[in-house]
Formats: sequence, structure tokens, C-alpha cells
Amino acid sequence: MPSPRRRVSQSAEGWARAPADQSDGLSNVHDRTRDAVAPSQKSASRTSAGVSFAARLAFENVSHAVGDTQILNDINLAAEPGEILCLLGPSGSGKTTLLRIAAGIERQTAGRLVLNGREIAGETAFVPPEKRGIGLMFQDFALFPHMTIAENVRFGLTAMAGDAARKEAMAALERVGLSGSAGLYPHTLSGGEQQRVALARAMSPRPSVLLMDEPFSGLDSRLKDVVRTDTLQILRESRATAIIVTHDAEEAMRMGDRIALLRDGRLVQLGTAAELYSRPASLFAAGFFSELNVIDGEVRGGRVVTALGPVADTALPDGTAMTVALRLTGLRLQERDDGVFGRIVARRFLGSVDLMTVAIEGLDYPLRSRMRAGIVEQGRRDVVVSVDPQDVIVFEKSADDR
Repeated sequence: MPSPRRRVSQSAEGWARAPADQSDGLSNVHDRTRDAVAPSQKSASRTSAGVSFAARLAFENVSHAVGDTQILNDINLAAEPGEILCLLGPSGSGKTTLLRIAAGIERQTAGRLVLNGREIAGETAFVPPEKRGIGLMFQDFALFPHMTIAENVRFGLTAMAGDAARKEAMAALERVGLSGSAGLYPHTLSGGEQQRVALARAMSPRPSVLLMDEPFSGLDSRLKDVVRTDTLQILRESRATAIIVTHDAEEAMRMGDRIALLRDGRLVQLGTAAELYSRPASLFAAGFFSELNVIDGEVRGGRVVTALGPVADTALPDGTAMTVALRLTGLRLQERDDGVFGRIVARRFLGSVDLMTVAIEGLDYPLRSRMRAGIVEQGRRDVVVSVDPQDVIVFEKSADDR
């Protein structure tokens, strides 16, 4: 396998990673304000992204180990042409390793990668990174501090002549609304602008597959929505297949056509955001998309019965032990008598909602509730607690994988 630092690929940016400049411009209030406003203002006048030839990238029985440590376990997963696939999971779940294998930076220990029906990594073949037509955008952007913005973008266009490369680099900067910053250096730009430069560099060779490793993690929450929206628009216009790594479930739901949820190197569940939210395969999956109260239940007469009363119907036999996951929005606090007695022991105002902690009669530990602010009047402590069945998910006790 060729050394990843041998050269920088035409399409997969940043194999040779220069030290990142520590000044990101975020200390300047003017820069922060400019960055929050500029993307949406400039997007109206920027040019459309160049169209790529979207490819299908498939991981077939991919496993990877480092010494005795198993990083990935028999992953079967495919990103379809033009699809945005999000790899979601906690730290250490194998997301970035899977991305590095796709880029060619690492070679899996078992299984194979197939790009449009052609094996690019397996027992009998290994296509080097620069020949895969796969772009890579690193988490820390990997911009070269000694190069201008235009030079950074042009750096990935090694297969093009000088004038053509300069023209394509400027077109890429225009697409992300930064053509006016072409002569500046990375340290003069804010974090959001640096992110868009890195995106321009990754997209300029028009890769058939674009890999993005937590591309928004370095942005403050005020900027994420704007930058994610612009990035999504550029990806849609380019029609490239994209695989995005994130540990943020909301981000995956915003960006992905489908989401692959990973845990401990295994694929837990694959589907749309609605499928994973509404029909999680396990308690772990449910907890990744919602804050949960978790309580015990038991099947009696075709119903799952808890300390809060019956919460769901089931076809399981009586006596089956159940784990009940209740979303915080599904715990209702009211004055009516149809429920069990509870007492509010803590309350926090969070703007549009109140977050309340409630001690429940029959439970040894309190539960939490999120309700629209003001529904439960200030000063009220004694309430009747009931459950919204739409926010209840039940699992057999043996399936509790927390």
C-alpha cells in the first residue's frame, strides 16, 4: 500500500496534512458576525456547483483490527448514487475508520470495497487514494497556512494545467461564496469560512464520492445551521454521493437521506431518519435520537403495564419482562385524575419549554418531562402524571442492550 503521505491526491484532499494555523478569526466579533450572515447572503448570487458523476460505494463484509483490538466487525453497507449517507455513532464506534478505509488511507483486514461494481480494496486489489475519484474533507479542514485560499483549492487539481486549475479553483470558490477572499490566507478567515474553503477544495475535482469527517464540529452552534444548509445545497447541486461522519443525531437527521447507526464497530441500524426515530431496533438506538426515561414493565393481558399504568399493546405472553423507553415529551403533567400521583421536585425554564423532574408514586427514582413553557403553572408541585402512547417504545428485557 502506498504511503498516505507520499502525495496529495487530486480528489482526496489532505493526505499530507500541514500544521493547522491556530488563528481561526473567531476572536474578532466582526468576523463572527460576518460569518453568520455571509453564507446565506452570498448563496443567492453564487454559481451552481459543478455536476459530478455519482457513484455507488459498497462496503462488503468489511472488518478491521489493529493488533488484538477489533475496530470494525463485518460491516455491510452501501451509499447509493447521489445519496447523502450519514455515519452516526458515539466516539469509538468505527465511523472515522470506515471513512479512512473508503478513502484508501487505511486498508481493511477483511472484506472488500466496491465502487460502481469495481473492487477498489480487497484481497486481490487495492486502488491507491489518488486513483479512486473519492474526495475527503477532514474534520480540521487541513488548510495550508502558507498558501492563499485560491492556492489551497488549486492544490488538489494536480491533473490540470496551470491556467485551467486556476480557473476551476476560482469557480469552486465562487460556488461557496468566497471568490472575493481568493488572495487571503486561512488565518484571516473565520471558522465557517475555512470550512467552506475546505469544501471547495474537496469538490473542485468533482469526485464521484465525497467523504466528510465531522465537517461542522469546529463551528459554534450559532453558525452550524447556516453552514450546514449551504453545504447541503452544494452537495445536492453537485449530485455527488456523500458520506458524512457525525456523532450528532440531529445533524444526521438534517443532512442524511439515510443514517447508518454504528456501535462498537458494528452496524446497529440503517434507514431514514423517520425509521430510526419511530422504529428503533434497540434501546441504544432509541436513546441516540431522544432523551429517554427508562422504566420496567411487564406484559399483562396483552398490555405492557408499568408504575405509570398500561403504556402499550403487545402480542407477547403474560409475564414477559419489558423495558419501556419514554421520551421526555411523552410524560404529561396535568391536573386531571386520569394518571398517577406525582410531585415536581425540580424545574428549569429553557425558553420554549420547561424541563421538570418529577417524583412518581411507585417508582424509586424521578422521571423528567419536557412540556411547553407555562402549561404547568409556576409554583404548582402536585400533579397527575400520564403518558402519551406516541412517545413510548417498548423492548423485551432480554433485548435491553444499554
